[in-house]
Amino acid sequence: MKRFFAFALMFTLASAPLFAAQNSQTVNVPETIKAGATQLAPGAYNVTWTGTAPNVQVTFTQNRKVLATVPAKLVEENNKNEELDTDSVGGAVVLEAIRLRNRTLVFSGSPSTEK
Repeated sequence: MKRFFAFALMFTLASAPLFAAQNSQTVNVPETIKAGATQLAPGAYNVTWTGTAPNVQVTFTQNRKVLATVPAKLVEENNKNEELDTDSVGGAVVLEAIRLRNRTLVFSGSPSTEK
């Protein structure tokens, strides 16, 4: 019985990074965009979301430094293309959504959430 629990514990610890990876994605930002109140320069960002779906908090990090945390809605859906949805508001490019393969992160206050 102790072997079973030891095996189950090892399996759980070994598979934890796999489950954590599902809440994280690298996103390339091609131009300066506004995510929440933060301007993000062009580059690669690690995007991680936490919380209970559909309401999540999305954190943008670069070089292990947290640059922004923004509320969003997590929508489970299949997307053909991984892309960023943006809109021009007052001369600034504002991030509305991040479309990933099996989900979309829709940011609060964007027209997509007001449907």
